Amino acid sequence: MSLRLLKPSDYSSMLCQEEPPPPSKRYVRRWRMALTAITVTRFLVALTTKVVEKNAELLQSLSFVTIDIEGSGDEPAPTLHIDPQDLAKVVKEKSLKSLSDRYGGVKRVARLLQSDLKNGIPGDDVDLVFRTKVFGANKYQKQPAKSFLSFVLEAFKDTIIIILLVCAVLSLAFGIKQHGLKEGWYDGGSIIVAIFLVVVVSAVSNYRQSKQFEEISNESSDIHVQVVRGGRHQTVSIFELVVGDIVSLKIGDQIPADGLFVEGHSLKVDESSMTGESNHVEVDEKNNPFLLSGTKVTDGFGYMLVTSVGMNTAWGEMMSSIRRELNEETPLQARLSKLTSYIGKIGLSVAVLVLLVLLIRYFTGHTKDKNGKSEYNGSKAKFDDVMNSVVGIIAAAVTIVVVAIPEGLPLAVTLTLAYSMKRMMRDHAMVRKLSACETMGSATIICTDKTGTLTLNEMKVIEFWLGKEPIDNSMRSEIAANILQLLSEGVGLNTTGTVYKHNSTSIPEISGSPTEKAILSWAVIDLGLSIDEPKQSCEIIHVEAFNSEKKRSGVLIRRSNERVLATHWKGAAEMILAMCSFYYEKKGISKAMNNDERAHIGTIIESMAAKSLRCIAFAHANVTDGNEQIHTKLEETGLTWLGLVGLKDPCRPGIKEAVESCKKAGVSIKMITGDNMHTARAIAFECGILDSDNNLHNEAVVEGVQFRNYSLEERMQKIEIIQVMARSSPFDKLLMVQSLKQKGHVVAVTGDGTNDAPALKEADIGLSMGIQGTEVAKESSDIVILDDNFTSVATVLRWGRCVYNNIQKFIQFQLTVNITALVINFIAAVSSGEVPLTTAQLLWVNLIMDTLGALALATEQPTNDLMDKPPVGRTEPLITKVMWRNLIAQALYQVAILLIFQFKGKSIFSVTEKVKDTLIFNTFVLCQIFNEFNARNLDKKNIFKGIHKNKLFLAIIGVTLIVQAVMVEFLQRFANTERLDWKQWGACIGIAALSWPIGWIVKCIPVDKQLQKQRASAS
Repeated sequence: MSLRLLKPSDYSSMLCQEEPPPPSKRYVRRWRMALTAITVTRFLVALTTKVVEKNAELLQSLSFVTIDIEGSGDEPAPTLHIDPQDLAKVVKEKSLKSLSDRYGGVKRVARLLQSDLKNGIPGDDVDLVFRTKVFGANKYQKQPAKSFLSFVLEAFKDTIIIILLVCAVLSLAFGIKQHGLKEGWYDGGSIIVAIFLVVVVSAVSNYRQSKQFEEISNESSDIHVQVVRGGRHQTVSIFELVVGDIVSLKIGDQIPADGLFVEGHSLKVDESSMTGESNHVEVDEKNNPFLLSGTKVTDGFGYMLVTSVGMNTAWGEMMSSIRRELNEETPLQARLSKLTSYIGKIGLSVAVLVLLVLLIRYFTGHTKDKNGKSEYNGSKAKFDDVMNSVVGIIAAAVTIVVVAIPEGLPLAVTLTLAYSMKRMMRDHAMVRKLSACETMGSATIICTDKTGTLTLNEMKVIEFWLGKEPIDNSMRSEIAANILQLLSEGVGLNTTGTVYKHNSTSIPEISGSPTEKAILSWAVIDLGLSIDEPKQSCEIIHVEAFNSEKKRSGVLIRRSNERVLATHWKGAAEMILAMCSFYYEKKGISKAMNNDERAHIGTIIESMAAKSLRCIAFAHANVTDGNEQIHTKLEETGLTWLGLVGLKDPCRPGIKEAVESCKKAGVSIKMITGDNMHTARAIAFECGILDSDNNLHNEAVVEGVQFRNYSLEERMQKIEIIQVMARSSPFDKLLMVQSLKQKGHVVAVTGDGTNDAPALKEADIGLSMGIQGTEVAKESSDIVILDDNFTSVATVLRWGRCVYNNIQKFIQFQLTVNITALVINFIAAVSSGEVPLTTAQLLWVNLIMDTLGALALATEQPTNDLMDKPPVGRTEPLITKVMWRNLIAQALYQVAILLIFQFKGKSIFSVTEKVKDTLIFNTFVLCQIFNEFNARNLDKKNIFKGIHKNKLFLAIIGVTLIVQAVMVEFLQRFANTERLDWKQWGACIGIAALSWPIGWIVKCIPVDKQLQKQRASAS
């Protein structure tokens, strides 16, 4: 389909109209011949006229041409349009010859796409819809997600489930053969129903988590890009990008679609994601104007024309063939897998012993039936009876394995990670790597940026010094014209920001980084400078883009009709000052700068920095270009000092409380910034990072160059003392992270720039910024802080501790069930030859403790108590002494009660054997329900605090109680139970409820003296 030149009104009418009925083939053929004749004739006439007028070379014809043949003589000449597939192929293949010969270069492609290289496309709704219809949307087709049925099948592949199913089918077959269909299906059928219930609940849980992970994955791929539409710079989602868009690119950006370079300077691209080559490719208008989707900008800045999107790009084709599955195993899951394997081996050993004991007792005639007779009578026993009994014994042993293996542990991790990831999105944190959730809970040090993280990133110029004199708004008229002209060039040409004015009276719209926006706003509004004028009168020859190493940017220009080149620098004040030998007075007179004047200006910089102002200086130099040679290196010495501005970036509200919260939690905060020492120190005091006279000595605040020049011994000795590192480079940040990790710390690092990527990868937890962060930084990080706020970093810390704590709660709960079930079944089997808990009952217990227990305990929200504890170290055991104390006490109580029921229950309650077994089953389940409350808090006595906030916990407890009552009272045949009277129910509930006071008493026993010491020191 081709893009036709239509008016906006024609677009909308075309989109809204229904398609007419298809014409006859003969009619179509006649019209096609007529249209072809008219098209070719008018095309040749128009092209010949152009060639004659411009003496141009004849272009090769395109694959096809569409022309507005209804235009009047007043309308522009026919416009050529492009085959989307053909243009996409040219860009993907980087065919410079095809671009030139067939399309006439970048500028002609832009005209064919009806896009202006300066102002972009119109950008109205009709235009965007039409472009999307013709060229497609900037989305790629994803592999279909796993269906619910696939999760069910995966659950059925479990070896234990398969064995249980075989036993259930055999039991069903022998039962029906022996007792008939009406009575014989209960034993086998109940096991099948219980298995089906366990599998479905597990599959539903896994399916829901898969959907949640998919949603978060979609959120992380929604990149925002800056485009020019209708002359205005605006931010749009990558999915809203259309062919013809002009996209602004800067260091760290991901190329959002395939396109062509329009303009820019020093643009280099990392194409390793597409080609595998690590060398950075230089992009320019002459030799290589091609930009491919999915690659990253590593240097410079520029603009690109989008030529193909979505599935027409190489990146789209590649990504559509990839299914992203979150099969990452976190460190905690790995530790739990080992624990599961260890416990499973113990459970398997117990099950084998039970199996052997029960088989020996059966075949030696010690197993009695309901009438007290031996079930096995040697040769008199029927084969069906023997097989049915053996299958029942095997099923009981296998079920013990099912209960013993804590399969819910990995599930609990998945559940708590999925839940916390979803809630963290609401708290402005997007998790990219699952392991970061749990690792963040162990963090001992957070290395944070200043700008935008601790501060609002809302810069404003509040001081301006010209030479050695302060200038306020009322003194603007006193500044010499030549100074204003130089400032206009220095601000307007040495910037990556833009100023857009709809008309001469409208308020200017300024875009760019916060620093660039602040300086442009000061120049345009406060000084009244014209930013566009220098762009018209000067030619930019070379640009040195800002980077965090040099902390400055420069531009080399040639003024119109002059053979003199001019260099303009802008950057960190003390660095620019070191390059200067002269300075201007406000009257426009240049003077030599001696040592006293240099020291005086240095004092001005220090006094501004002490007020927490960021100091940016301007300098320039004229360079004679007698040979008319193009310079590629900017002058860096002998410059003339133009002026100095002080930018204020206020601290974020609540930042001091967030820093204090982290300190209280035993997490040290270190600020790493590119600002000078005085600004860094002032901000650190304002944020609470430096909060006492002890931090005033020189070792608490260091410069990056000083830190990197330390010997290894000095660095390791002083790294604990250092709280602030000023004038730091990305290498200094990386060195800081490496040194802290060598000291045994778990380090979290924030970063937003491309150069921060090594430190983000090196850190245990990399935290990138969602607003100011580049795509390279985001891809190198584990968690994206969506609002760039340090308070959200503190929130992530809370959630990290919550994840770890929730897992520990569930481990304590599940191990209590494991120990109790194993001991009671083993002792009962050895002593009496019977297992008091049947297969169906044990599967119900397995469901309670695995899926439902995980859901109940893994979804607890973080509390302030978590921030009162010291961080968990790398070598801290997963099952602490506190947990062992709690679970052993509860397991001993439950085992004691159930064994009393097993051996003395009939006489105590004056009931039959079946009612006694029902009492054991009911008490056992109720003990687990009450113990779930105990597990909510591992070391605090108040287990009900905040329980009303976890509605899911209360709902699961309620559902479990209801189902348990139904199984006991109404599903006697299915669950192999007998109905209980209200006294028996009261006894079961009373005995189970005793676990609460037992838990309260046990928590009075101190077991972890080291923890108490840490808490005392933290407080």
